[in-house]
Amino acid sequence: MRLATYNIEWFANLFDTDDNLLADDSWSGRHDVTRAQQIEAIAKVLTALDADALLIVEAPNTGKRQNTVRALQRFAEAFDLRTTHAVMGFANNTHQELALLFDPGTLKARHEPVGHPDDDDAPRFDGVFRIDLDVDATEDRVQFSKPPMELTVETAKGTAFRLIGAHLKSKAPHGAKSRDELIRLSIANRRKQLAQAIWLSRRVEALVEAKEPVILLGDLNDGPGLDEFEHLFGRSSVEILLQAGLYDPHAAQAHGPRPGSVPATARFARPDEGRYLEALLDYIMISTDLRDRHPNWRIWHPFRDTDCWGNPELREALLTASDHFPVTLDIDL
Repeated sequence: MRLATYNIEWFANLFDTDDNLLADDSWSGRHDVTRAQQIEAIAKVLTALDADALLIVEAPNTGKRQNTVRALQRFAEAFDLRTTHAVMGFANNTHQELALLFDPGTLKARHEPVGHPDDDDAPRFDGVFRIDLDVDATEDRVQFSKPPMELTVETAKGTAFRLIGAHLKSKAPHGAKSRDELIRLSIANRRKQLAQAIWLSRRVEALVEAKEPVILLGDLNDGPGLDEFEHLFGRSSVEILLQAGLYDPHAAQAHGPRPGSVPATARFARPDEGRYLEALLDYIMISTDLRDRHPNWRIWHPFRDTDCWGNPELREALLTASDHFPVTLDIDL
């Protein structure tokens, strides 16, 4: 079985208010890419992935008229993808939803959040997490701008597991007007992100203790070298999740004592510097009990993966579709 996670930049811009595809020559949210070009590129990438289940990070919007599930299923129908069904968790107000597109012939998935919004230890993800973030004896209240999606999944073979899709808050200090304000916002944003990781880790620890296999995947917006504040709190959000009993070889490599060449799942233009910044942001983490099921991870990087590099059509599609690249996990489920 192949599971995948893919952050598709500005996916919501490719649909009208009734969830119809806008395959025209107007500009998409991506630089110098039309909506028709991005739609075609996304379809090529999803066809090449051929995943049984794909977490879409930054999925189309759900609102008064729009519906994420309907939009994704229409996209799958338009390009004859076998992932014809979609499921999502809690909607949010960012126009960037979390949703799973899947093949109903290979698995069943349903949204089944754990806990209550007012739980003290690990509330339901649409609730409020209470924690003292800066050890000042004052309780901080943390909320997800994009609540993680919790699904129960059962494969055609009868294997059951918990799947958690996550998109943690970006650490970018938006709105800073001075260096002091930039530093303050950067520290506050990282502190909030670490609190979200602790919240996630408590859910994972409870599931692991209950002997439930867990797969956590998505864009964690965290990896080595992203900003100068990463060492301020002693550990990253990725390390917090690894310490909760999860494993991802790319995360383990990047956070090892001598990481060497760090894998990358995203590529951002830095026009003022005349270069691109690459970062490891996207992960598929599994609980220890799944490591004996022959897992194999792959980052579909257009320049680092030999098969992607050797296929010019796929390589260009990966560069056109998004500023992130998919990550897949092949595993016996």
